[in-house]
Amino acid sequence: MKELELISLRSDREIEAMRKAGRITAQARALAGSMVAPGVTTKQIDKAVREFIKSCGAKPSFLGYAGFPGSACISVNEEVIHGIPGPRVLREGDIVSIDVGAYFGGFHGDCAATFPCGQVSDEALRLIEVTRQSFWEGIKFARKGFRVSDISHAVQQYVESNGFSVVREYVGHGVGAKLHEPPNVPNFGPAGHGARLMPGMTLAVEPMVNAGEKDIRVLKDGWTVVTRDGALSAHYENTILVTEGEAEVLTVAEELPNG
Repeated sequence: MKELELISLRSDREIEAMRKAGRITAQARALAGSMVAPGVTTKQIDKAVREFIKSCGAKPSFLGYAGFPGSACISVNEEVIHGIPGPRVLREGDIVSIDVGAYFGGFHGDCAATFPCGQVSDEALRLIEVTRQSFWEGIKFARKGFRVSDISHAVQQYVESNGFSVVREYVGHGVGAKLHEPPNVPNFGPAGHGARLMPGMTLAVEPMVNAGEKDIRVLKDGWTVVTRDGALSAHYENTILVTEGEAEVLTVAEELPNG
């Protein structure tokens, strides 16, 4: 009951502020994705994300969060999440997961996607697409009266029916005035459990999907999470609003940023 009591329901004013934060965040994701190409460093992408978010009058949500040194988490190939931007040069055939957040008007937006670098394998493309589609399968259940684990179960069913596996140790979450708020939104588990969804809830739903086994480990940098078997991993995330009807995706880029 304690977690249920802590879940915030947003007012109309707060929802509008979150739409603005979400739009900036989604545009930053789009900008980052447009830069994924052989020869580009992850540090260059991170710098562009930081400068774009600041140019919008917002702050990068991740920069300094629990000591994280980047404005974006950039995770390549077997890296699942929390990759630290740096001198790594992207190569033809890589897949690149980019997770960004922007804080604007007192609220956070949070979103991620995985992008192909040049020509990638058919299996890598399928992993990216299944991960993305699993998000949309999940939020079919992000409706008034359903429970959080109805989203979780739908994600897991879709991923596993396509022969991939779902990461267990990291999950989606509530998002709003704080980057991470209750409730947790796992990408696995039986339906019919967890908080009952109500209009005004804002959630970050984020499937993390491995081409191989579900097991992961954290590198010595204390941040970068990788697949234990070295198989590829993909990530897809949006901030959503539970409404009286279908969920509204708040991290939508109405137009791509210039440049």
